[in-house]
Amino acid sequence: MTTTEELVAQVNKILDDIGIDMAGLFEDFDVPTLSYYLNRNLSILSDLEEELERRVGELPSSPTSYDRKNRDPHLQWVYRKKRNRILAIERLKASITAHKMALALISANYSLRIGKKEINPGNIKQENLGEVKAVPKQIRLGRIEILPHLAYSGDVLRLLAREGLEVRESFKFIKGKLREKGTVQTRGLRIEVEYWSENRLKKDRIDLPADSDIEGELRKRYGRRFRWRVLSFVKAKGVLINNHYTVDNLALAYSTLDPENGAKKLGLDLFRYYFLTSETERMGLGLYPDIRLCIDCHYSIFDIPFQDEPDFKTGYGSMLVMRKCEMEGMLSGRRTDISGVPNHILGGVLLYGMTPWDEAKVSKLLGIPRDELEDGIRKFVISGLHNTLFADTGKFEKFMPKSDRARQFLALLQG
Repeated sequence: MTTTEELVAQVNKILDDIGIDMAGLFEDFDVPTLSYYLNRNLSILSDLEEELERRVGELPSSPTSYDRKNRDPHLQWVYRKKRNRILAIERLKASITAHKMALALISANYSLRIGKKEINPGNIKQENLGEVKAVPKQIRLGRIEILPHLAYSGDVLRLLAREGLEVRESFKFIKGKLREKGTVQTRGLRIEVEYWSENRLKKDRIDLPADSDIEGELRKRYGRRFRWRVLSFVKAKGVLINNHYTVDNLALAYSTLDPENGAKKLGLDLFRYYFLTSETERMGLGLYPDIRLCIDCHYSIFDIPFQDEPDFKTGYGSMLVMRKCEMEGMLSGRRTDISGVPNHILGGVLLYGMTPWDEAKVSKLLGIPRDELEDGIRKFVISGLHNTLFADTGKFEKFMPKSDRARQFLALLQG
């Protein structure tokens, strides 16, 4: 049985080999072959992660009393061994995250088929690699060009050190954007209420929305004999992606792909990700591990792609994504009214309704066919949901039926 130190050395050797082998696969960029090797590597790495975590367990940080000037060779050996174990686990997790992101990106952009039958990338065998064909999907998520630049070896800093100053500065900028905590917004109030009931003074604590009529709401619940005070604010905050392995891989990939515009491309890809998918779809996509399913505060990464817009102001991109998430909740239970509109087209319809942009600009921004977007808007108008979701429905007028008879029939249909 190998010792833990031998296992650590084995992990590092395998990760070095994976880094070398993966670089060669992108010279021809054959999607089925790439999928096969990504799945094979992921299986090996997952087994190693399980074994290494079982051996090492929770690693405590070095004691604060440790003095760097202490030259005791025994102490130095103990801390060096502990550090090597930590670095191996961190490197292994970064590599696994890169493989998962790459497989999710391929699945989001290609269908793998043998003949007419679609297959899962995990079911590709080496003997049937030649029979598998990759068919590009019409609607694409993420950016397939980043695949060669993910940290498959898990050694993010070593890969970054090979690049020039411009890439390293871009890496720091993107990573800083992804690690920033969203600007805090007050979502509600936590209130303590004292009220009389059955000739006794009682206390209660409730949460109310920040924009609610507090006095009116409390009067409905407790009558007229009460007093209240605010205990705290219910706030929304936190990072956009709660996984530093995902953050490192994204920052490395986009800064290496385009040092000058990497942050802008990432911001646009994240924006499209939210508008082209539903919350349910985002649960299983895995393009950006541990990203928020919906956002409820401002993240400046979403502003970068829209800084040239004439009506731009801070929070521009985030506000659009937040409104889209709110509308998803409002459409819950009413999806049958527009069952013929797929989620990616629905995202385009909502973006069209909440911005001054025309259908051509929305189509180009989200990468969806213009004719399908226009057809989706017409179905949305027929359902009457545009009157429910938007205060200003003037943009939808040109998609209304033209004849008086058709308009009368639509009015009857919508009740």
